[in-house]
Amino acid sequence: MKQGLSLRISQHLALTPQLQQSIRLLQLSTLELSQEIEQMLEANPFLEVDHDAAEREDFGIAQVDSQVSLGDRVAEMAPASAVEQSSSASDIADDTTTPLGADDEVSWDGDGTHEMAPDDSEWGGDAKARANNLGDDEQKDATELARSQESLTAFLHRQALGMRLSDTDRAALRFLIESLNDEGYLEDRLDDLARNLAGSDDETEIEDLVHHFTVALHLLQSLEPVGVGARDLGECLRLQIQALIRHAESAESTEEEYAQMEVLEVALRICRQPMDMLARRDIKRLVNLGVGSDAQVREAIGLIGRLEPKPGRRFADVERNIVVPDVLVVSVAKPGMPPRFRVQLNPDVMPRLRVHDIYANVLRNHRSSSNHAGLQQRLQEARWFIKNIQQRFDTILRVSTAVVERQKNFFTHGELAMRPLVLREIADELGLHESTISRVTTAKYMATPFGTFELKYFFGSGLGTETGGSASSTAVRAIIKQFISAESPKKPLSDNQLSEMLKEQGIECARRTVAKYREGLKIAPATLRKAL
Repeated sequence: MKQGLSLRISQHLALTPQLQQSIRLLQLSTLELSQEIEQMLEANPFLEVDHDAAEREDFGIAQVDSQVSLGDRVAEMAPASAVEQSSSASDIADDTTTPLGADDEVSWDGDGTHEMAPDDSEWGGDAKARANNLGDDEQKDATELARSQESLTAFLHRQALGMRLSDTDRAALRFLIESLNDEGYLEDRLDDLARNLAGSDDETEIEDLVHHFTVALHLLQSLEPVGVGARDLGECLRLQIQALIRHAESAESTEEEYAQMEVLEVALRICRQPMDMLARRDIKRLVNLGVGSDAQVREAIGLIGRLEPKPGRRFADVERNIVVPDVLVVSVAKPGMPPRFRVQLNPDVMPRLRVHDIYANVLRNHRSSSNHAGLQQRLQEARWFIKNIQQRFDTILRVSTAVVERQKNFFTHGELAMRPLVLREIADELGLHESTISRVTTAKYMATPFGTFELKYFFGSGLGTETGGSASSTAVRAIIKQFISAESPKKPLSDNQLSEMLKEQGIECARRTVAKYREGLKIAPATLRKAL
């Protein structure tokens, strides 16, 4: 075998730390981004929030910046088309496809300059600076209102304060209240709670604790909301029915109320049976078990359906369910003119970040850069962090504008007018990678005239039509929902009937597909929708 030397040139992709951070920031939700910013502000002394700019805005003082903020660019770019935005905004996908040599720098090290870079100035000019870096404490938003809402445990503790109890019973009741889940159920068994609290295998101590917990459980189940402290759904429903029975017994009974009492007794017996019979509305089997007559069972099931299966629902932490839109879509069409929409970033989710000018100037004044390599690196990290957040919002805006342009009929007529759209169409239009579009549309929300939706909502596969075109799966779901809302309660539409009705509309949709869409809409099958 002959040995020799040869020279070969090749290209390969390398993910620099800057690029890795850019990709990671792109896929974060608004809440996750705020947490990331908080961590970066704590870790990097060169990064700060510009609070003074917000004060200047509040007093109407004009600001002169060397850098054009993203918020200013948003106002300029809003009326523009997606193609114009594509040429003016940053392109993360271009970074991901740039070939790098083996000797290219892949660290956060600074470039040796201490001068203030153009992108070191305040960023996010249209956003209001907030005391917590992402919020204004002078403004009451939904999050603050949610925090002011009383929790289930606080509500129960307040009721317990009005009860005359011994110290032991009060402690046991408090322990059970703290053991409830968010729905108001006591998931753990009393003996398990006693064993964990005792911390030993002393059966006498455990039995004593179980006795106190049993007494406390009866006290807990006597509190509002009715049904709290139940161990399962059957017990929760029984507690509510028993409360109705006690209320009926305390009032002067008429002939109608006697009949209602019988229905309540039947409902109580139904709730003592396995819950699957109630879920399936197995009236025939319940009648055969001697629960009541056919008419009584039907009326009792209707009564049970009006009870609250989750007593703690109204005390749920609303803050967890708050959706803050990243993009706002506003109609700007004039009367008699074709519909036009302005797409803009939500200023409430755009943080105001800049490089700390005092620290940067101090570093600039020290000429011996070799002694401050670590500080140079942190300064470069701050600059790249600001740039990557800027790229994130630019990309979200570009993708959102392209989606609005493609789904203009939805913004005019609603979900029935949604057209089929896949990620690759937007990726090809903007020159981005399909995975970039996927990251942008995950956990990002758009506020529209018809409500707030995740960006992924506007993407859907197509179903064939008789005319050779295609209908969006989202539009088909809307049609199915419309059919079901107009059906007769006594004769609900089956999945097969819905499939036939869609065929009459020119949409080819199999029964299995109808069932999948119906389940996705959380609509019960025809047998459970039928009125008793």
